[in-house]
Amino acid sequence: MDVTEKLWAELEEVIDPEVGVNIVDLGLVYDIAVDEENNVTVTMTLTIPECPLRDMIVSNVEAKAKSIPGVGNVHVNLVFEPRWSPARMNDRAREEIRNRRAHV
Repeated sequence: MDVTEKLWAELEEVIDPEVGVNIVDLGLVYDIAVDEENNVTVTMTLTIPECPLRDMIVSNVEAKAKSIPGVGNVHVNLVFEPRWSPARMNDRAREEIRNRRAHV
C-alpha cells in the first residue's frame, strides 16, 4: 500500500463528532496530495463552515497523517468551494446515519 492509500485508510478513522461518521465516508475529504518528500496536503471541507469542532477535526487529521511512517510535513487545506452537501456521502455513511436515527 502506498502512502496515499495509507492516508485514505487512516482518515477513515477520523470521526465527525456531530454526525458520528468518518470524514471519508461523509465526503469531506476532497483530495490527498503527497509530494516527492512525502509531505502531505489534505484538501477537505466541513459540513458547515462555522463548524464548532473545526480545530479538533483538523488536529485529528494531522495526527492520523503524521502517524504513518515516513510522512513529512502535513498541511490541512480547508476549503468551502465546492460546498459540502449530503450528496457527497457514500452508501456506508448513509446506512450508518440511518442506523443511528433508528436507535434514537
